[in-house]
Amino acid sequence: MTSPRIVVFDLDGTLVDTAPDLINALNFVLDREGLPPVPLASARNMIGAGARKLIERGLEVEGVTVTVGELDRMMRDFIDYYAEHIADESRAFEGLEAALDDLEASGYRFAVCTNKLEWLSKLLLDRLGMTRRFAAICGADTFGVAKPDPAILHQTIARAGGHSPASVMVGDSGTDIGAARRAGIPVVGVSFGYTDVPIAELKPDRLIGHMNELPEAVESILKSKQ
Repeated sequence: MTSPRIVVFDLDGTLVDTAPDLINALNFVLDREGLPPVPLASARNMIGAGARKLIERGLEVEGVTVTVGELDRMMRDFIDYYAEHIADESRAFEGLEAALDDLEASGYRFAVCTNKLEWLSKLLLDRLGMTRRFAAICGADTFGVAKPDPAILHQTIARAGGHSPASVMVGDSGTDIGAARRAGIPVVGVSFGYTDVPIAELKPDRLIGHMNELPEAVESILKSKQ
C-alpha cells in the first residue's frame, strides 16, 4: 500500500494569522507588570518560537530582565488569557481553504507541526472549524522537542500516517526551514508570516506570496524528487 503524501504546516503565520490575539495576550501580561504595550506592527516578527520566547522578547523591548520564577508566572498569565481569547481576531490566511481542497483532491493528507502547545493549537483550530482537515496536530510539548529539531517533524509525519520522503513542509520562519533542512524534507516558504529574517534569505525550495500558489508549489517540489 502506497503511503500518503503529507503536507506539514506550521501554524502561526503560515496557516493562521494569529498575531492580533498573541500580541493582545502579550500586552495583557506586560500591562500587569506595569510595562507599556508593544505595537502589533512591530511585534509580529517576535512570534514563532513559542509563548515563552514571545514574552522574553516583549520584555527585551523595555530592557527588562526577570527571574525564571517570574517568567514562569507570566507564562501562566499569558496562557490563561490567550486560551480565553484565542480566536477573537485570528483568521486563516486568504486562499487557505481552497488550497487545501485542491491538494486533498490530489490525494494529499495534512498535518500541523508547531512550536505552540498542542492543546492550544487544537483549541485554535477547533474554534476556526479547521481541525477535521488535519490527520495530526503536534506541538512543542507533543514529543518533548520543538522546531528546528527534526525529530518533531519526522514524528508528526509518522503520526499522520506518512513517510518523510513523500512529505513537504510549509512554514514562515527560520525554525521551519531549519527543521525541514535537518529532516531532509523540502520546504515551501510563505512571505506573509512572522520572521525576523526575510524568508527569501533563508532559501526555501519554493517561496509563495499567497495560498493560491501552494498546490502548484507542492506538486512541483514532489515531482522534482521523482
